[in-house]
Amino acid sequence: MLRDITLGQYYPTESVIHRLDPRVKLFGTLVFLISLFITDNYIGYGLAFCFLACVIIISRVPFSFMVKGMKSIMFLLMFSVVLNLFMTRGEVVLSFWKLSITKEGIYIASFMAVRIVFLIIGSSIMTLTTTPNNLTDGLEKGLGFLKIFKVPVHEIAMMMSIALRFIPILMEETDKIMKAQMARGADFESKKLTKRVKSLVPLLVPLFVSAFRRASDLATAMEARCYRGGKGRTKMKPLIYRKRDALAYLVIFAYLAGSIVLKRLF
Repeated sequence: MLRDITLGQYYPTESVIHRLDPRVKLFGTLVFLISLFITDNYIGYGLAFCFLACVIIISRVPFSFMVKGMKSIMFLLMFSVVLNLFMTRGEVVLSFWKLSITKEGIYIASFMAVRIVFLIIGSSIMTLTTTPNNLTDGLEKGLGFLKIFKVPVHEIAMMMSIALRFIPILMEETDKIMKAQMARGADFESKKLTKRVKSLVPLLVPLFVSAFRRASDLATAMEARCYRGGKGRTKMKPLIYRKRDALAYLVIFAYLAGSIVLKRLF
């Protein structure tokens, strides 16, 4: 359900990760995601686990809060694991009916499951420790070089920021609609798949209507305030690199180098 999604939410607390420049966190997240696709052995994923665990501890965001966001992707996770488990050819370990589990299938399925979990948690840390305003400023500043190629960086950053802002609003709206529908006798916890799908119709229709209405209101408000893009606009709090940001960059580059070395060695 949407109410279980943690991506896009900000968790306010005092930590070193929270105080880092948003450009550092965006770059670190990108490097972490790339490293997951570079790595193809258990030692590499062990390094990724250690790096992610250290960041979670330093961020002071409860791990239980991050894990809550995994509920919404359990179907995707299970589907990916089952697909790789039964559709990969190789040395057969277990066979029944027309299906067979191979050694290579177990290997790929386990890697895929770990990769998806790390992807979700790693991406969530960035949004949990960065306010939408800082995230917008970081995106605009970090991608500023694209303005040379006439890319509307400010508009792209704003759209991404608005999309992230809408996630917690949609979750709150979903919770209200679900409670209203349950008061009218709707059953969202039924074990029958067909019944659960039917019960989602009276939930999704008003949710989409509400989302479009909010988008229209936002567009009207921006037009009323004469919004004309980012050209000539100044920042109340300009982004400035500090010593902790330089140290964080060193740690990120060291982690990336370690991932590449481990891939070549093993």
